[in-house]
Amino acid sequence: MCERRLDFTSALYLGLRHPCHELAPWPALTLGKPAALEEVPGARAVAHDLAQLQGCAAATLLPSTLHLFWDLFGMLAGERYAVLVDEACYPVARWGAERAAALGLPLRTFRAATLAGGAAWADATGRRPLILADGYRPGRPEAPPLALYAATAARYGGLLVLDDTQPLGVLGEQGGGSVRAHGLQGMPVLVGASLAKGFGVPVAVLAGDAGTIARFEAVSETRLHASPPSAATVLAAAHALRLNRERGDSMRGALARRVGQFRAALAAQGLQVEGGAFPVQAVRLPGWMRLGDVHEALRRDGVQAVPQRRNGTARLTFLLRADHTAAEIAQAAATVGHHLKELA
Repeated sequence: MCERRLDFTSALYLGLRHPCHELAPWPALTLGKPAALEEVPGARAVAHDLAQLQGCAAATLLPSTLHLFWDLFGMLAGERYAVLVDEACYPVARWGAERAAALGLPLRTFRAATLAGGAAWADATGRRPLILADGYRPGRPEAPPLALYAATAARYGGLLVLDDTQPLGVLGEQGGGSVRAHGLQGMPVLVGASLAKGFGVPVAVLAGDAGTIARFEAVSETRLHASPPSAATVLAAAHALRLNRERGDSMRGALARRVGQFRAALAAQGLQVEGGAFPVQAVRLPGWMRLGDVHEALRRDGVQAVPQRRNGTARLTFLLRADHTAAEIAQAAATVGHHLKELA
């Protein structure tokens, strides 16, 4: 059994970890009061910087995307929307949409090819389309056509809500995510995202136009009834944004090189990898090969990957990071190739 572990299960894409000695000191973890009464020191400045990074006019912080989408769809449920949910949407944002449905909004799922029909259905019922989608869904070769989604929302006076957790920090100018990557500035778009992946901070941000963000803060239930992000978390977010300004492009360049190296090494062994240029790379297994056997063989050789089964197909998924070395990528690819041939 290998003693050294190569971890490909962590979504800290840029390799940011924020140990306490790198952060400014904090006098208390919490103020003991909700954000509706008083913001944690530094939260407003971090939200402002995140809004600018994402190409939006304003932003606000929440403890998690669960808090964010619960509140957001609770607010939007009071308007004449029909909810259109991309069938590939991540569960947490979908739970928010389902809350809106429970509060009375009609809901349908869609694919890119059926969005126009869904928007026309909403319009025919006297409602505006409220379109929910992920900025990027790992495992897909490319992002959904977000410009089309935003244009469809604008055509009918509707709104596009994005879960941008995967792209934030990784895609777009300076890691600003999908609004910048797809040129959606000025479109009817609200962006919810966690910083826990690209920036390594467990806090969420809702960004959009200033009026909507102000209204959200005024009616938010979790800003009133739940604890806000901790002081340590806000400091870590400020630290992440500073590092992003100083060397974010360098980290994203290193990450892109690791992805390219991993894909090329497996392709050289005749293995197909899913995931495009994004740092979540999946190796599809033959139907007769047992996922548990391959996963355990890799584990014994010191390579930790994520075993997944989607639509009846087994995959081993590797989450690549900017702080993986070239030698670690080469070792992981060689180990995968060895065991797939051994178990064939």
